[in-house]
Amino acid sequence: MNTFFRVLKFSAQDIGRNVWLSVATITILVLTLFSINVMMTIRVISDNAISVIKNKVDFSLYLKSEAPENEIAALKAKIQGLNNVKSVSYTSKQQALLKFREKNQDNQQVIEALRELGTNPLSPSLTVLPSDTAQAPQLVANLKSLDSDIIESRDFTDNASIVQKIDYVTEKINEAGLFVIIIFSLTSLLVIYNTVKVAIYTHRREIEIMRLVGASRPFIIAPFLVSAIIYSLIAALLIICLFFPFLSLLQPYLEVFFTGYSINIVSYFITNFWVIFGVEFLAAAFAGVVASLLAVRKYSKV
Repeated sequence: MNTFFRVLKFSAQDIGRNVWLSVATITILVLTLFSINVMMTIRVISDNAISVIKNKVDFSLYLKSEAPENEIAALKAKIQGLNNVKSVSYTSKQQALLKFREKNQDNQQVIEALRELGTNPLSPSLTVLPSDTAQAPQLVANLKSLDSDIIESRDFTDNASIVQKIDYVTEKINEAGLFVIIIFSLTSLLVIYNTVKVAIYTHRREIEIMRLVGASRPFIIAPFLVSAIIYSLIAALLIICLFFPFLSLLQPYLEVFFTGYSINIVSYFITNFWVIFGVEFLAAAFAGVVASLLAVRKYSKV
């Protein structure tokens, strides 16, 4: 137990004597962890955006106003039997008019125009939801090939392409983010390596004395490894203190962008708190210990 406290004391002295190097090391570690968390945030947001858009991917067939109900039912059943169809919903002329009124209830010009028209100008429609957006182009081709006299027009807005674009943009952002993370990680290793190198030089007389009195190799090396772990712990605590305010500032913009959908990035990080920040601390500590061992092996001569 006394040995453990001596190691901690020696490590604290090391950090105190090289305070600016310690600050630089911790700062680089914080930047590395921050960039990792930003990339994780982007991935969570993009996954939610894709999920939202996938839920909105649908295709509409507008039918003739005089289309008989039995023919509409037959067409609906036929579409339901196509591959990659999740569901088919029917909207009558009256339902379409009610939805249109609700959507434009604050637009008095539109409401007045409907009154002056005196008739329902909207058509009944069938809305088709694909079971797999990746196969949406094939479903569109099947819907285009449908031959029915009651189909007046078709709307195949390509929301699936938006999903592909989001995937592409996210992939490019992740590639750029990975490059930044690698640069920061390598910089962290180099900084820790040089910090330990300077610490060994600072403590060279103490190390000489330790050797002379018969101190074991692990006892001489341990303080430098403990310092690397302390750097990682401080960096992990700082990133927690910095990142949650950042997420709190970001959250209102997400709520505006994803209106009507429950997307809470703060809740995600709280729910996965120990997994995210625990793994980040362990990874940073491991990298720090490895860099310290390399420096100690080269410069301590023990």
